[in-house]
Amino acid sequence: MLVSLFRALSVLPLPFLHALGSALGWLVYLLSPSYRRRLRSNLTQAGYGQHLNAAVAEAGKAIVELAFVWCAKPERVARHASVENWALVQERLDAGRGIVFLTPHLGCFEMTAQQIALKTALTVMYRPPRKSALKPLVEGARARHNLHLAPANLSGVRILAKTLKGGQPIGLLPDQVPQEGEGVWAPWFGRNAYTMTLPAKLAQLGKADILLVYAERRPRGAGYIVRFVPFDGDLSGTPAEQAAAINRAMEQLISRCPAQYFWSYNRYKQPDGVAGPESEAAA
Repeated sequence: MLVSLFRALSVLPLPFLHALGSALGWLVYLLSPSYRRRLRSNLTQAGYGQHLNAAVAEAGKAIVELAFVWCAKPERVARHASVENWALVQERLDAGRGIVFLTPHLGCFEMTAQQIALKTALTVMYRPPRKSALKPLVEGARARHNLHLAPANLSGVRILAKTLKGGQPIGLLPDQVPQEGEGVWAPWFGRNAYTMTLPAKLAQLGKADILLVYAERRPRGAGYIVRFVPFDGDLSGTPAEQAAAINRAMEQLISRCPAQYFWSYNRYKQPDGVAGPESEAAA
């Protein structure tokens, strides 16, 4: 049923979908106290409380636009996106260097992978949705031409490492909360968050470059701007220092369009089996 609904929505104009998404965002915000509390708390923690109204609407757009991004014909989706600074990518591809693309939950992050895959093969780490009904929809939408999936497990890490060593790019969402043993506590907007160590490890293992990328949502459903940004952080330190450097880069990226970050995400949760940041600091 969900697949049929998304396919039906995908034929509608993007401006209409974004208007529908804005309404949905406010409906969820008003009806769900827990959602409302987390969104406001995370915005305030980051110092972006003044963007509350816009963030509520943008969160709704992020959900409804998936019907368009996942189910509309690829050529139609591509017409709604422009790309900035592709030269940063092409320079590394021409040199045969692997690339680790890092994309936070900012703007239409699903769009970034599709746009890269229009120009070169890309392998992205994939965590299956918890609801089985979503699995065929998500996997079918993401596994398109030139876009390959690596599971979020040891097998997937091996695939990503092999891809980088072959001079091909990979993509990760570095602001996802990892599982026990896969992360460290590092500052995230002034508060410790359990942060994955995989991006730095893969970049060093594959002797690859890190590039940041995000797809900014343009006003009134006018489409997206996919922007590539150099990473200038220092990854020579400890895993905790590396994670902190990547978090700082994500914060700087989010500052470009803060209302479009997915603030309702439980970024500060403590995974099962993971000691709190206080214990780590004491050790």
